[in-house]
Amino acid sequence: MKTANWTDTGRVRLVNEDRSFVEACVSGFGFAVVADGMGGHLAGEVASQMTTQYITEQVRERLQSGMGTEEVISLLRTLIREANSKVYRHSHTSEQYMGMGTTVVAAIADERQVIVAHIGDSRAYVISGPNIVQLTEDHSLVNELLKSGQINEEEAQNHPRRNVLVRALGTDPEVDIDIVCHPWQEHDVLLLCTDGLSRLVSPEAIVETLRSDAAWNDKAGLLVQQALEAGGDDNITVVLLINEPEEASSMQEDGTGGRGEAG
Repeated sequence: MKTANWTDTGRVRLVNEDRSFVEACVSGFGFAVVADGMGGHLAGEVASQMTTQYITEQVRERLQSGMGTEEVISLLRTLIREANSKVYRHSHTSEQYMGMGTTVVAAIADERQVIVAHIGDSRAYVISGPNIVQLTEDHSLVNELLKSGQINEEEAQNHPRRNVLVRALGTDPEVDIDIVCHPWQEHDVLLLCTDGLSRLVSPEAIVETLRSDAAWNDKAGLLVQQALEAGGDDNITVVLLINEPEEASSMQEDGTGGRGEAG
C-alpha cells in the first residue's frame, strides 16, 4: 500500500493537539490511526499522543499475518479499551490532566477490506473513483441533534456547540467503540481525518482533490490547504492509505504539527 500524512496547527490554535501515524505494511496489513486531543493546557496533546503511541506500539507487537476479520476487530477493540484505561488513569495523576480525552479513529486494512474502530468525531472515508463513503458516525452533540431532527444540516455547520462530544476516549473508565468493516478494491483510498478538515472541506472537494494528478502526499497537503483557506479554526490532520502496491518502504508519523513525507 501507499501512504500520506499531513497535519497543521491551523490559523487560530497555538498548539497542535492532533496526532497521527500510518504505516504501509504491518504483518501484511496497512495501519493508520488519528487522534484529536481535548482538555486544558497541554492535556489534549498528552491524551492524543498517549493514544496513538500505545495503539501503534501494540499493533506492531500483536497484529499477526493471516489474522481474520474477527481477530482484527477483537484486537482493535482491545487496544482502544486499553488506551482508554491508560488515558483515564493518567488524567487522575495531576489536576492539569483532569477531564482530558481524545477522539480516535484507527484502521487496519488488507487488499480486500478496511476495518475501522472509532470514538469521537474524527472520521474515516473510503474514496472509490468518483464516490466517497463516510464510514464513521460522529459521536457529537450536534450529530445527536441532527439525527433527532432538532436542527438541520445548515444549522449543524454553525452550531455554537459543534465541538461538544458525547463520547471520547479517556474521559470515563469504560467506553463504547464503534467498529465498521468495509470492502475496498485496488486504487481505492482510505482517508482518516480530524474535524479540522471534515467541518471545512466538503466530501465533493475531497474527491476532486484525491482524483487529481498530484503525488499522494501533495494531495494530502492540498486538503489541509483547503481547510486553512476556509478558516483553519482548528488543528487539521489528513492521513491517506491507498490500496496500491507499495513502490518503496513507506512509514509516516507526524506528532509535531508538521508535514509527513510521501509514501
